[in-house]
Amino acid sequence: MGLELYLDLLSQPCRALYIFARSNGIPFEFKQVELMKGQHRTEEFQKVNVLMKVPALRDGSFTLAESIAILLYLARKFKTPDHWYPSDLQKRARVDEYLSWQHVNIRGKGSKLFLMKVLLPLLTGQPLPPEKLESVTEELNIVLKQFEEKFLQDKPFIAGSEVSLADLVALVELMQPVGAGYNLFEERPKLAEWRRRVEEAVGKQLFQEAHEGILNVKNLTADKIAPELLEHFKHQLLKQASQN
Repeated sequence: MGLELYLDLLSQPCRALYIFARSNGIPFEFKQVELMKGQHRTEEFQKVNVLMKVPALRDGSFTLAESIAILLYLARKFKTPDHWYPSDLQKRARVDEYLSWQHVNIRGKGSKLFLMKVLLPLLTGQPLPPEKLESVTEELNIVLKQFEEKFLQDKPFIAGSEVSLADLVALVELMQPVGAGYNLFEERPKLAEWRRRVEEAVGKQLFQEAHEGILNVKNLTADKIAPELLEHFKHQLLKQASQN
């Protein structure tokens, strides 16, 4: 049995893994797990990841969860070019620093805007009130400013002159709000130039292929979501919205 990656490309971490593996010529079998259909909750998938989350990896009898752990496993196993996860101590620390920071910042705020702008209206039939949307957008804008000033600065990439795992993880996260209709690159030239460099480094065609689904997510309808997930999603999102 070869390497298997369990992915749904609507998920940001799944896209990062897919792009990383494909751009580095890592052989793997794509095992699609459609989150909206509840396929991550099946008994079969729980044998791969009892946490019922994607992405997940199976390599022979070895299974692994959590996207960052999987990215590092692939980088080490397949000895990918050094720039992805640099051997230089300080460059590697820069990558680690970003990967440690991003979860509750770029990922947290970007995901929240996406869920509030796309999924909540789909489930309730009502758009998010303008003041709520403004609040969620401002939360994202704050971390985007921090990203530019702290992590990107005036460098081509987060760790210096070459693309790394930090850049790939960052960009797929930022594409989630873009899929929701918030073009956060439009008035941020430094961020837009960085995006162009990252896309070119991994391959523009591959990047676009991986993002086709999320950029067409407005075509998603409630009938495409598993009934048992509808109420769960609705309850969770209404709870989040009320906290703003």
